Amino acid sequence: MRVVVADDSGIFREGLRLLLEAVGVEVLAAVGTVPALAAAVATTGPDAAVVDVRLPPSFTDEGIRAALELRERHPSLGVLVLSTSVDEVSAARLLAGVPSGVGYLLKDRVDDVATVTDALDRVAAGGVALDTQVVGAVLAGRRAAAPLERLTAREREVLALLAEGRSNAGIAERLYLSTKTVETHVAAVFRAFDLAADESENRRVRAALAYLRLSRDT
Repeated sequence: MRVVVADDSGIFREGLRLLLEAVGVEVLAAVGTVPALAAAVATTGPDAAVVDVRLPPSFTDEGIRAALELRERHPSLGVLVLSTSVDEVSAARLLAGVPSGVGYLLKDRVDDVATVTDALDRVAAGGVALDTQVVGAVLAGRRAAAPLERLTAREREVLALLAEGRSNAGIAERLYLSTKTVETHVAAVFRAFDLAADESENRRVRAALAYLRLSRDT
């Protein structure tokens, strides 16, 4: 795995670089601005980019915009966005623009190197990786919208894990269910969100995106 890291904090950049290199991830560049990030990606050709959601000059949404621009220029690049707080709206915006090969993690997950490397593996392979707290924020303290009301408690658990980007096998392992049972629950989720089979789109990503949009709109 070859990555580029972008964060305005030199201390955080260096810490993340050391953490990743300790587990065999090659950090090709560690930069602090969007222009430096764009240049590093263009010149080194990494498998993935790790990008802080807030970068100079305004420290608002530069990371999200940078992620969208990077994927437009480099379609095979995986992008993992890091944030200091739960922001499901930003996550929904990211997925709306980049429905595959993208992830969104909280920075306090970084000390769990297995979580970070798992997310990097997923986005580099074209999958999706969402932080459990981002998904949990949707479930906690928000009014359930009509599609969610159609789901059982177990189906909501499956949806939450699906929205994190986990495979059926991964969901089965987490919930101690058979893969066949998980497939049944996932099918129920697709029905609840009226996601008919369509070879041109990934229904799992569409379900996750619809789920996050509901959290924004309710």
